[in-house]
Amino acid sequence: MRFSAYLILFFLPFLSHSQVKENKLDIQPTVHWRTFWMSTSYSSEFKDDYALGSSLSLGVKGTFSDRWKIQAAYRGFANIWSSDIWEVDPISGQSNRYETGLFNYLEPGQDLFGTLELLNVSYQTEKWHLAIGRMGINTSWVNPADGRLAPTLMEGASASFTPNSKWKFSGWYINRFLVRGTNRYLPIGESIGIYGSGRGLNGSPSQYVGNTQSDFVSVLQVDFHTKDHKFSLSQTLAQNISSTFWAEWNYNLTNSSKELNWILGAQAGFQHGIGEGGNPDPILRYKDPMDQNWAFSAQGGLQIKKWKLISAFTKTGGNGRWLSPREWGKDAWFTFIPRERNEGFESLTATTFLAEFYPSANWTVYGHLGFHWLPEVQNAAANKYALPSYRQINLGVKYRPSSTPKMDFHLLMMNKEALNADGLTAGQRYNKVGLLHVNLIANFRIQ
Repeated sequence: MRFSAYLILFFLPFLSHSQVKENKLDIQPTVHWRTFWMSTSYSSEFKDDYALGSSLSLGVKGTFSDRWKIQAAYRGFANIWSSDIWEVDPISGQSNRYETGLFNYLEPGQDLFGTLELLNVSYQTEKWHLAIGRMGINTSWVNPADGRLAPTLMEGASASFTPNSKWKFSGWYINRFLVRGTNRYLPIGESIGIYGSGRGLNGSPSQYVGNTQSDFVSVLQVDFHTKDHKFSLSQTLAQNISSTFWAEWNYNLTNSSKELNWILGAQAGFQHGIGEGGNPDPILRYKDPMDQNWAFSAQGGLQIKKWKLISAFTKTGGNGRWLSPREWGKDAWFTFIPRERNEGFESLTATTFLAEFYPSANWTVYGHLGFHWLPEVQNAAANKYALPSYRQINLGVKYRPSSTPKMDFHLLMMNKEALNADGLTAGQRYNKVGLLHVNLIANFRIQ
């Protein structure tokens, strides 16, 4: 909070000068209301859970002399109705994974809470954009992961330079995160492990939570666009933890009648540990500094009239685990399917299929099918979360009414099953496989 306040106070004289010189001030309100129903059911002996939560963000955007902007927003959260989601499952002895994410992990059981989520100043010209404070970020490995009542946000600074229509150079410096499902900005090290820490390399519970030392996260990115192609190259550096290089190519080709659009893409990544991996003590560290991992992902498909059909494939390998804190966003690879992640493994083979149908401009109906082959659950060094290989199906409907375009609705139903359930313990099934998960989300936005 002090970081954002100091920076904004530093820039206020410049804002005031711009206001007097141009004699122009434009203030716009911002509103984001979201209500979220979530439930998870099991056919086995585990406890079922449900929760109805709501959040309301109220803020302002101010524009000074068409170049300077200031933004602020406060969001409140409420648990309207829920089961005993903070109680452990009596069979597995584990905590609820899904519904608790709607509320405050830092103070479990809190029904009402809030936070000043946005407070930033930005300056923009035809080629430059600079911003300081609390703001959003959306990169390959640090992103909103906006699948709960509010997204993950960052505190720090960002800059981008666009010399022409084809090139863009961007950078971010992050010193704190507002992790979704929490009520305050946390230093980098403290933000890691909020969602669960899994197992250490020796199979015992990880002990890096509260013991991870990292001062900042930086992201450098270069984008190149042509009419049909998009290239992106980035590096995500978590100081004293890891460095992740990521390259992505996307290609879209539309035929002369504009009824058929071909979709192709490829990704390649390399990650290695740096420094002390978060802590000099191997028992307390998050990342082994000797880790070296690679990843490759590809997708291909087409969009024809009201249909989009895409298949994707991902393969990872190397020495040690590919790690990207779940608190910092979703996976970047093309095979990502909402409501599960595939970081924390030494190797991964995944293939997915997506079908989307657009019956009208207001409706989207979609289905996701994925098969994910993971290391054996008994191999703790290669399988951090003891997650078995699984099959996942997502079915969803999105609707935006013409009469109220500021509103939208989203229904998602997800089922996960182990590809081989023989011999799995209760802890290897609860929260992971053999479940039916339902989301119903309503949004209203003014921004």
